[in-house]
Amino acid sequence: MKLFFRAKNEKGEEISGEREATDRFALARDLRTEGLTVIYAEPAGKRKKTKIWQIDLFGRVKMKDKIVFASNLSAMISAGLSLSRSLEVMERQTPNKRFKKIIHDVGERVDGGGTLSDSLANYPKVFPEVFVAMVSTAEESGKLPEALKSVSEQLTKSYDLQRKVKGAMIYPSVIVVVMAIIGVLMMMFLVPTLTATFRELNVELPLSTRVLIGVSDFMAGNVILVIILAIALVVGLVSLWRSKQGRAWVDTISLRLPMIGNLTRQINSATIMRTISSLISSGVSMIRTIEITERVVQNHHYKAVMKEATEKVQKGVTLSAVFEAHQNLFPVFVEEVSAVGEETGKLPEMLLKGAIFYEEEVDQVTKNLSTIIEPVLMVVIGVAVGFFAISVIGPMYSLSNAIT
Repeated sequence: MKLFFRAKNEKGEEISGEREATDRFALARDLRTEGLTVIYAEPAGKRKKTKIWQIDLFGRVKMKDKIVFASNLSAMISAGLSLSRSLEVMERQTPNKRFKKIIHDVGERVDGGGTLSDSLANYPKVFPEVFVAMVSTAEESGKLPEALKSVSEQLTKSYDLQRKVKGAMIYPSVIVVVMAIIGVLMMMFLVPTLTATFRELNVELPLSTRVLIGVSDFMAGNVILVIILAIALVVGLVSLWRSKQGRAWVDTISLRLPMIGNLTRQINSATIMRTISSLISSGVSMIRTIEITERVVQNHHYKAVMKEATEKVQKGVTLSAVFEAHQNLFPVFVEEVSAVGEETGKLPEMLLKGAIFYEEEVDQVTKNLSTIIEPVLMVVIGVAVGFFAISVIGPMYSLSNAIT
């Protein structure tokens, strides 16, 4: 029968075409003799031209879905199921429609003679480069179940770190938003009532009251403009956050803030050490490991250090020396752990211990963060309430004096 196929040559270039073969496995064998590796094959008459964009129509794949996928796939292969059978089971178990279609496509590529790593690499937004690199190395060494388990642990730790930090920031964020909403409502509905009373009695108002009334008059008289400005502010902040310059500014500020700066260093240090440890343990070369780690970290300062590390390690400089040269970003403990690992030949093990240490530190800090932020918020709320009270009560005394 005639089969449509996509394959990669020795240079990594992808080619496609149609060829007669008894089945997909025979096609894969024939193309392998020509130096081609099949990544996808199916009967030519059944080929779907819109598969990729159809997949993208569904919702995003959550981190939890990827963790469950790696963990369960590892367990099933370890239990003796073939890779194709394991992927079929995962496809049926996955509730996420988009992920279900992706797993189906990955399974078809594997059935067509492609490797799992090449099949996963077709979805870089779903499967991170760490995932693909560890699977690729494991396929060569025959340790796929172990690599998938390591991937699951790596993704779980990264997810836990992000969740803890986001969880610690939810409380203050909610308080600030509620305060802003209450403030706007008071300015637009409560203050105008007091303003009318003050103006009728024609009393001299203090500066704070005049400022409060001025802001209230502007907001009450320009409701549409205020709404437009609020929307523009939100859109501007989101655009700034997503822009390269905006993220760079946030990265720099986060390192300089009290307490937040230390937390940022611990989070990035833990991420870098665990990623390097996982990749090296899976058999990925040091240079390739550092290149992948550069793309894993989000803070641009740490990206620059990883890029520098790639160049220096190629010249024979140790990784610990790179960490030592950037003690403003990496705590001394990171450099010491790396140095001991390099001296003893147990770098992955030592880096993993360092990552666990900082992950526990982050866990403790995030647990205490809400306790520390609460009094700060109380002070901010107290200042805001105090300003409003002085601005309103002050003229009340003037009114009482005028009446008497």
